[in-house]
Amino acid sequence: MAYRYLIDTNLLVYPQDGREREKGVKARNLLARLGATDDAVVPAQALAEFADVLLRKMEPPVEPDTVLHQVEDLLLAFPILPLTPLIVLEAVRGVRDHGFSYFDAQIWGAARLNQIPVVLSEDFQSGASLEGVRFLDPLVPDFELGWL
Repeated sequence: MAYRYLIDTNLLVYPQDGREREKGVKARNLLARLGATDDAVVPAQALAEFADVLLRKMEPPVEPDTVLHQVEDLLLAFPILPLTPLIVLEAVRGVRDHGFSYFDAQIWGAARLNQIPVVLSEDFQSGASLEGVRFLDPLVPDFELGWL
């Protein structure tokens, strides 16, 4: 199946983080919209980072049972893109050739190798395009969900 969008970790975390309410509402609305389609995928890396942030970095940390249920909800809402050895290799190439941090390169590599044209994330320059992958930040103030 061909997916149009790869969802990065920050879009999963913001709805759980009450410190940035506007971003949380935007991310929640976006996830609901994308979850109702077959257009988006979550990489296993983002799912793992989501769980780690909730368990260790939230103040206060989220209880493991709650995180378990939230991960299960994401598994029901989105297909999960596995982390493969080829994605690891592509990520290292992304670090070497494009100066990405390793985990940003892994997101880019997962999208590129799976021919997913758009990464939805606030971690890249919005509107930039690299080797067939375009980056959009759906959390910027002027972003409209209708753009998707």
